[in-house]
Amino acid sequence: MIRIIFPLLFTIAALLAGPAGAAPAALADDAPDSYTVVRGDTLWDISGRFLKEPWRWPEVWRLNREEIRNPHLIYPGQVILLDRSGPYLSIGRRVGAPLYEKRFPQAYSEPVDGAVPSIPMQAIEPFLSRSLVVDEADLAQAGTVVATEASRVFTGAGDTIFAKDVQGGNEVWEVFRPVEPLVDPLTGEVLGYEAAFLGQARITEPGRPATLKLLSAVEEIGVGDRLVASERPEVFSFVPHAPEAPLAGWLIGIHQGLSETGRLNVVTLNIGSNAGVERGHVLALHRNRGSVVYKDEAGGKETFELPQQRYGIAFVFRVFDRVAYALVMESDGPVAVGDSVRQP
Repeated sequence: MIRIIFPLLFTIAALLAGPAGAAPAALADDAPDSYTVVRGDTLWDISGRFLKEPWRWPEVWRLNREEIRNPHLIYPGQVILLDRSGPYLSIGRRVGAPLYEKRFPQAYSEPVDGAVPSIPMQAIEPFLSRSLVVDEADLAQAGTVVATEASRVFTGAGDTIFAKDVQGGNEVWEVFRPVEPLVDPLTGEVLGYEAAFLGQARITEPGRPATLKLLSAVEEIGVGDRLVASERPEVFSFVPHAPEAPLAGWLIGIHQGLSETGRLNVVTLNIGSNAGVERGHVLALHRNRGSVVYKDEAGGKETFELPQQRYGIAFVFRVFDRVAYALVMESDGPVAVGDSVRQP
């Protein structure tokens, strides 16, 4: 397959400028002069070998203008070189590659899925192409399963279902169930509903109700479940960068309903695109220490709010209007619902 070049690694803005007012990226204490990429590496892992703050790797890559327009992907076997004067990182020849190599006018190919990703894709893959958060407006426009074949209580892959409000030229639909309200911890307002993906269905006979065949089912599907038109997955560009404007939010959920989690797990934030959150934003995690009451010798009392403690980093990878999902990349201790996030 001919290599498809897309902005997985770099964007011009991220490469040419770091965070406004930030000090230059600092080298790790034991940074090597070079590192050979191995299968299973991520750009975050590789950068952590060279930098104290791995998420700042876009600031230190030394690329020419042609490479910025047509960026190379990094593959196992390539050597990453460190120039301490910047610091700068650059890509050397692959291990075992000949010193000189003849090239002729032809299409060269390389497997795209062998490229090193920015962050562990297996940790977030279920969150990338499925509809995760719906609000009242989405629910009002969604289709609804009104009957199943032979009046079965639940159906699975290969079965037939009947649904209303699924016209409009879309052939494939995703079946979901809104299961968990996402509540803002400060206002108590419902920000949306986390949707459980149930499967996919294809229209076989338009109408009201339309007839659909279930293409897949990860759970049983029944009357009352909802449908939205299936969309082609985006090509995601995960370039880490700090927010340019002040951002502050809270952790309102952890995947699978846990109250605490750790590194390489997904968390839900109560801020989204309406607050300026973008894919690729890196946010610092802060632990709430609560408050204490001090009693003096005269019997007086004073209440003190203890300062929050920064303990980790989260990487935003999917954003909705009022909610965002982030992957915990670094954590010194447990990550808990109710902790806060802000600029690093």
